[in-house]
Amino acid sequence: MPEFEIDKIMEFLPHRYPFLMVDRVIESSEGESLSALKNVSVNEPFFQGHFPDQPIMPGVLILEALAQATGLLAFSSKVVDYENKIYMLVGIDKARFRGQVIPGDQIILNVRLKRNMRGIGLYECKALVDGRVVAEAEMMCSAQDKEA
Repeated sequence: MPEFEIDKIMEFLPHRYPFLMVDRVIESSEGESLSALKNVSVNEPFFQGHFPDQPIMPGVLILEALAQATGLLAFSSKVVDYENKIYMLVGIDKARFRGQVIPGDQIILNVRLKRNMRGIGLYECKALVDGRVVAEAEMMCSAQDKEA
């Protein structure tokens, strides 16, 4: 699948500012892998408190960006019906933070589906800045019905 922009991302994901953590999908192989981009601006609200004198993106938000990328892979591949479902993070294993993300960085979010068992997808996830891994984890995600 070719890249897609923010309007398509917002069609697939329920997240909105300030919690939408994916700006663009740059590459996708249907049902297998996806690469997305997050532009990190000094105007991100979390930088006001983390940390005012040395702004660093919280690691948990890097993981959230990766989780959102897994949802984009599942929904864009039509593995899950995005109109009636919400893709929920249900587990994280082997999370490691290997570098800092600061204002001005572009994070490349790489996610790969390792397997899908009984509606739970297991993903290998890596976040990179300038070609170096800043965070990685295995994530488990599951589609849940949207509440009416």
